[in-house]
Amino acid sequence: MDKVQCEIVGISAGPSSSGSYALLLKEIDGNRRIPIIIGQFEAQAIAFEMEGVKPPRPLTHDLAKSIIDNLGATLVEVVITELRENTFYAKIVLETSGFTNDVDSRPSDAIALAVRADAPIYVSELVMQEASFVPTEEQGPEKRSKSNIEEFESDYSNPKSKEAKIAALQDKLREAVEKEDYERAAKIRDEIKKLMHNN
Repeated sequence: MDKVQCEIVGISAGPSSSGSYALLLKEIDGNRRIPIIIGQFEAQAIAFEMEGVKPPRPLTHDLAKSIIDNLGATLVEVVITELRENTFYAKIVLETSGFTNDVDSRPSDAIALAVRADAPIYVSELVMQEASFVPTEEQGPEKRSKSNIEEFESDYSNPKSKEAKIAALQDKLREAVEKEDYERAAKIRDEIKKLMHNN
């Protein structure tokens, strides 16, 4: 599997009523970014470790890391492997006595463990192609400048190449994530996915 090493750019709170957060990953050797919607508990677990906050009692992910260590295993890496029906899937790669084992996981749990183990985070190239975007300022001279949804919708309805439609949608996805409009971001991501799978 082709995979891309990524780093955590940040975690943003979603609408207050939903309790969701957006975890934003960026490829280390490129400009693509991928937003993953995660729960409040997982967002807190990742943020605590990144900020060096030590709770008085171990969180669930601290406990899991202690179990891995006490069993003599090493967390080698985590990989976001698939995007199926708008849901991301991940694997935690463990090594024990020279043997590696893959453990299925939610991306949020895998990443919470990765930050505790100082392990690399990877995203499969296929997932990057399906769900990533490039910020407008890094897209080059062909970047789009339209900013409101009316202009976007009328422009999107005009005939143009599939690549141009995808570029327009990626620009809108970036704006939605920056404005913390995660419901709209998910819908735009779905549209991008449909376009990429249509011949």
